[in-house]
Amino acid sequence: MNHYHIDTNCIHAGYEPANGESRVLPIVQSTTFKYDSAQALGELFDLKSNGFFYTRLGNPTIDAVEKKIAVLEGGVGALITSSGQAASLISVLNICKAGGHVVCSNAIYGGTFNLFNKTMREMGIEFTFISPNSTEEELNAAFQPNTRCVFAETLSNPSLIVTDLALFANAAHAHGVPIIVDNTFPTPINCRPFEFGVDIVIHSTTKYMDGHAVQVGGVIVDSGNFNWVNGKFPELTEPDESYHGVVYTKQFGKAAYITKARTHLMRDLGAQSSPNNAFLLNLGLETLAIRMERHCSNAVAVAIHLEHHDKIAWVNYPGLKSSKYYALAQKYMPGGTCGVVSFGVKGGREAAAKFMEGLKLASIVTHVADLRTCVLHPASTTHRQLSDEQLAEAGIGPDMIRMSVGIENAEDIIEDIEQALSSL
Repeated sequence: MNHYHIDTNCIHAGYEPANGESRVLPIVQSTTFKYDSAQALGELFDLKSNGFFYTRLGNPTIDAVEKKIAVLEGGVGALITSSGQAASLISVLNICKAGGHVVCSNAIYGGTFNLFNKTMREMGIEFTFISPNSTEEELNAAFQPNTRCVFAETLSNPSLIVTDLALFANAAHAHGVPIIVDNTFPTPINCRPFEFGVDIVIHSTTKYMDGHAVQVGGVIVDSGNFNWVNGKFPELTEPDESYHGVVYTKQFGKAAYITKARTHLMRDLGAQSSPNNAFLLNLGLETLAIRMERHCSNAVAVAIHLEHHDKIAWVNYPGLKSSKYYALAQKYMPGGTCGVVSFGVKGGREAAAKFMEGLKLASIVTHVADLRTCVLHPASTTHRQLSDEQLAEAGIGPDMIRMSVGIENAEDIIEDIEQALSSL
């Protein structure tokens, strides 16, 4: 279905019912699948044939949603995971083991930062955190002989820094390694990183892809474009004895990376989605294009209103012409960025808390990027594990409020903001 427009593919890609079959993607709520011979099942275990034999590695419902997301991002394959954290973990661990090194943007989601800086360091993988505003020279200086990948966010959560994808991708490729990008906030509707040289894309599908806050999930999408046969990735180019010596690059070609992620790490870590969660995710994907359009138009209206308010200290939204990231946003996300606006209320942390508590339509929640407007104070919640220095490096001040603008009527959202600000 690659010939259809992306909003059509949101609805139709991944599942085509045959005559008399369910028009809506069905939930195959089964852990296992029947075969008529031991040989047929054995060939599945040996990766010699395709099919479903255990839901940890594959399931018809999950498979259909993976195919849809791969089409939306323009990749050769996708792997749905149990959470965005699992997607981040597996995407790196698939090509980087103990003794390896990763160059990573320091402006990333707090949970991802903690995963990398704490848990994966304890696994023996080192990380060098750099500014997403780094120059080519600064990027090159961060690489080491054991560097295995670069990791960044298209649009950082919550500082809304736009990464120069082409610059980062060129630096990664110059050093013979792939770049992995978290594209959660823009979604493939607003940004398709593969078109700018990115090799692997991940998402927390819990956010806009779901859009209704009903399932936790993640996804990894493989572009199929990176040349793994360059001597740096024996995991993909040398025999895997746990599969009787299969060589992923020889047997699976462009899909080597995503096949290994599924058959090796999903097999061993068991971070799979459930068929029911995949079904719920698919419902969200069907309306993703029209929801993103409304999220963005509402966010622009809110950002413009806040920018001219005398009780607001600053506003950060890449869709504003006053934003330092406006030019990059127009390059990589010309149709819109996302529905998240970050800003500071005059009066600092106490004023921020009072403002949030005064909101009536918007809710104070940990979540972000669903159809309801919500707010959060990142420094004391999602990023509270960071030191003051790390918070500053990530662009998160004590007065920052992250507002995830929903798809309600924009005038109602602005009226709610106004009545909350009036109490300050």
